[in-house]
Amino acid sequence: MTAPHHGTTGTPPIARACWIESPGRAALRDAALAPVADGQVQVRALHSAVSRGTEMLVFAGCVPPSEHERMRAPFQEGMFPAPVKYGYASVGLVEQGPPALCGRSVFCLYPHQTRYVVPAGAVHLLPDGLPPARAVLAANMETAVNALWDASPRVGDRIAVVGGGVLGLLAGWLAARIAGCTVQLVDTQAGRADIAHRLGLDFALPDAAHPDADLVIHASGRPEGLATGLGLAGFEATVLDLSWYGDRPVNLPLGEAFHARRLRIQSSQVGHLAPAQRARWTHARRMALALRLLAGAPELDALVTDHAPFEQLPEVLQRLARGAPGTLCQRIDYS
Repeated sequence: MTAPHHGTTGTPPIARACWIESPGRAALRDAALAPVADGQVQVRALHSAVSRGTEMLVFAGCVPPSEHERMRAPFQEGMFPAPVKYGYASVGLVEQGPPALCGRSVFCLYPHQTRYVVPAGAVHLLPDGLPPARAVLAANMETAVNALWDASPRVGDRIAVVGGGVLGLLAGWLAARIAGCTVQLVDTQAGRADIAHRLGLDFALPDAAHPDADLVIHASGRPEGLATGLGLAGFEATVLDLSWYGDRPVNLPLGEAFHARRLRIQSSQVGHLAPAQRARWTHARRMALALRLLAGAPELDALVTDHAPFEQLPEVLQRLARGAPGTLCQRIDYS
């Protein structure tokens, strides 16, 4: 990362941030940093990650007006559809703030920006053993944890995970650690088999997937994937949908055997703690768990398949919007 620009004496330091200027087009802008007040920290970004799901829908301008307020990121600037500064997976080093935090690596739900000032309570210390480059998976891991809480898999369940992106792989990785559970990743890309096996998951193309699953977790981001999940669900099974479709309509085969098999479609969204945990857990406690899980799992480094310097982020967003099927987690590096 280029050091922040400094103007004449008394002017605030300048960082650089990525803004979606209009649907399908992003650019880097200067961002003035406020002085660090008591209870705040200044963070120098090391890495961030691009969400292939929600963030790409935001980039395409596909947030429906009814969701403009609910879909705001914690430190978003601007309004949907654009111009808007959006993102929620930043890892950095605390440069100023309370002594207990200075010099420490942290995760923050902040957009793509070289430096930023936030309340100290908004940053989460990385546990020992968690490299900052892997910590960019924290937001996805937190979502996967919440999904497993919502899904409530039981010992010995046969679980199908439809969609082998980062979220689906993390949810499958967590589910495979439940005693006796067998987890099959179902994806249209045969090339995802290798990473599935590295994470301890079985793999199948949709036409060869095992039927009669006790639980289906859908994370493909496509209505066709949700339809596949319904076809794999066993009698009275739950299909947990982790995908958000923005303003796209979703057509589902709710005739056929949907009612006869008494299937259940359940939504899951990370903005709220799962009901069964809500009385005792906080968002901070859930994030700390996600970071601890990442710290003990070097095999998850394989999910970070692509990296690029921050200066190339506008072009990276355009490439991802065109498809980029080989990319799982796209990391952005601030050198």
